[in-house]
Amino acid sequence: MKIERKQWIRFSIVTLIYLLFTIWVGCYWLLLGIPFLIDIYLTRFIKWDWWKKSSNPAVRKVMEWVDAIVFALIAVYIINTFIFQNYQIPTSSLEKSLLVGDYLFVSKLAYGPRTPMTPLSFPLAQHTLPFFNTKSYIDWPQWPYKRIKGVGEMKRGDIVVFNFPAGDTVALKMQNPDYYTLKNELGEEYIRSNPRQFGEIVFRPVDRRENYVKRVIGMSGDTLQIRNNEVYIDGVKLKDPEEMQLNYFVETTGPSLTEENFRKMGVSKDDRILLDASQINTNTLNFIGIFPDSAGKYNPIYRIPLTKKAVNYLNTLNSIAKVIVEPDAFGGPTYPGKYTTGWTRDNFGPIWIPAKGATIPLNEKNIALYERCIRNYEGNTLTQQGNTYYINGQPATEYTFKYNYYFMMGDNRHNSADSRVWGFVPEDHIVGEPVFIWLSIDKDKNWFDGKIRWNRLFKSAKSN
Repeated sequence: MKIERKQWIRFSIVTLIYLLFTIWVGCYWLLLGIPFLIDIYLTRFIKWDWWKKSSNPAVRKVMEWVDAIVFALIAVYIINTFIFQNYQIPTSSLEKSLLVGDYLFVSKLAYGPRTPMTPLSFPLAQHTLPFFNTKSYIDWPQWPYKRIKGVGEMKRGDIVVFNFPAGDTVALKMQNPDYYTLKNELGEEYIRSNPRQFGEIVFRPVDRRENYVKRVIGMSGDTLQIRNNEVYIDGVKLKDPEEMQLNYFVETTGPSLTEENFRKMGVSKDDRILLDASQINTNTLNFIGIFPDSAGKYNPIYRIPLTKKAVNYLNTLNSIAKVIVEPDAFGGPTYPGKYTTGWTRDNFGPIWIPAKGATIPLNEKNIALYERCIRNYEGNTLTQQGNTYYINGQPATEYTFKYNYYFMMGDNRHNSADSRVWGFVPEDHIVGEPVFIWLSIDKDKNWFDGKIRWNRLFKSAKSN
């Protein structure tokens, strides 16, 4: 059998790329694929292209489509796993840095891509196949966490896409709030005994959990504290993101805010909440700092998220009576659940963020703070008998962490369910870094009135 020169050239190029990819990934089991490359490009013992010589045109046509689809799926799988993926901003937790309707190019090379943990999965489907409403992956095999060398490292202030840590267990009919918040509020027995309300309870592997996007505020080894909406790291105040916003109660002198006012402040229609004072407890309004006039009536009152720039703009208007930041009491429950810390959304911590190789004593407070890290993220059993803790069946007085952890927060601080609610993000949950916005759609506008935000196209999505 004569092998032509062009066959050798093609084989050499493809094999070199394949070997470099194998070395980069560090999975030398891939070397078992080289005999297939030898046969495809050189020996051709297996008739890989048998259909091209078929006398039946229908067979050739069908197989052309099959060949193209298989190649496309493999290419998409490799690109989506190791290079980049698309991500759409679904909620307002990062506004005004990233807006609802932004479509992001997320680089997996930024921090290094993970090798697949559930390798047998359908490309572009995170955990559920559309239309079929079934799992998009096969549970077996499960590969251990490994991150390939990337082009950079995560820094404080980076905007990061990650798998939702509390998304390991999901009540399919009620996914917001997360399962663990539901369990703390209602009890696990109640949830599991009411499938019509909560649906099936499923477990998802790390890389099949929902993708979230937040800003890295705390790095592993930091001690973080929030005091009156200001973040402190190791006792030093952290500079706020430029577009950070909080909820405010805005009382006017009589006239309502106009569409022009809202557009200048960048407040979406969903966020424009005009309160009905007749339906609000008077004590609540007094607690906020808003009181009726001499006739016992209230002027229009809004509850809206605002940046510092928007607050300054409102304060220039003669029609504004008061702009009051939303009180801390309006925040919901905080991490850790079922343990009294006295922490709130706006006054949280101090809390130490676990670092790989660091050791902590096992006591009641540390168990409350780090139990999920020890059990759920690092795969240990953790039990208590009397005053003694057992890890993997062995009595233990301390624990050493295997992973680095991070504390994530949204820039829309009062409208973000983040690490203040569900805790730390382990390093194996990190997906990548948004690089730029390739499309931005404004749901509040029509196609002839700025539906596409042209000024955001190809804008950097990195930290600001």
